[in-house]
Amino acid sequence: MGLRRESRKCAMHVLYTMDICKTDKSESEKYFWTNRQINNRVVAFSKELVDGTVSNLEEINKLLAETADNWEVTRMTSVDRAILRLAVYELMYTPQTPSKVVINEAIELAKEYSTEHSGRFVNGILDKINKLKSG
Repeated sequence: MGLRRESRKCAMHVLYTMDICKTDKSESEKYFWTNRQINNRVVAFSKELVDGTVSNLEEINKLLAETADNWEVTRMTSVDRAILRLAVYELMYTPQTPSKVVINEAIELAKEYSTEHSGRFVNGILDKINKLKSG
């Protein structure tokens, strides 16, 4: 697995833990990183993704709410919510990462960690956001 993919997976886990356990970023990161032997570059990029997502969470949630037709952000599964928040951060705030890569990585995370329909759900929302961003 590539370093950036592994970083996204780790970031998704931290964001998920924050959401499901109602903990802050530092507590969730401490819980996640304890007793794990992970490449320092993976840890650094993962923390960068989590920091950016958390710093822009209000705007990200607003964009998700506006884009997810007939879905409230609070009704989404916690895993989908974590994946979408992470991907929206990358789409909107890291222009150096190609949109296609961000969307594909999010779809793969959804397929691996969420429901059988989550890949399509995540794809649909991120595609709309990407068109808004580009439009």
